[in-house]
Amino acid sequence: MTPAVNAAKAAGVAFRVMEYEYDPSADAIGLHAAAALGLDPAIVYKTLIVQLEPKALACAVIPVAAKLDLKAIAAAAKAKKADLADPALAEKTTGYLVGGISPLGQKKTLPTFIDASAGALPDMVVNGGRRGLQLMLAPADLARLAKATVCPIAVG
Repeated sequence: MTPAVNAAKAAGVAFRVMEYEYDPSADAIGLHAAAALGLDPAIVYKTLIVQLEPKALACAVIPVAAKLDLKAIAAAAKAKKADLADPALAEKTTGYLVGGISPLGQKKTLPTFIDASAGALPDMVVNGGRRGLQLMLAPADLARLAKATVCPIAVG
């Protein structure tokens, strides 16, 4: 299994592993995952790695149909500005491939921010650390395991 699955197991939280056939040519990988799993996109979240000014990285977890509000994540992280991180840097830092980056079990634990919309859900789905692998778990469990801040960081 992946470091993300191992982290959830080690913490003893309830979670469900879900697999689907990953399509690297999909326009929106998160929306593709939701459709392939037959899930409402409102409960499926994507993991984005952001570059903060000056020289820091953070992890953002937002609904797959939403866009990251760069000003909001910069403010939440107390940074001057934020932008999406270079994919190679995101892979090197997390230990996961783009399209398979999980907020759990990262090689280097990054400050993590989960969009406030997750707070209203009984369960949410996030990447499980491999392309085509998703984890369903309670938002509170994800926030606790990732030592995340839950705040509004998504638009749309």
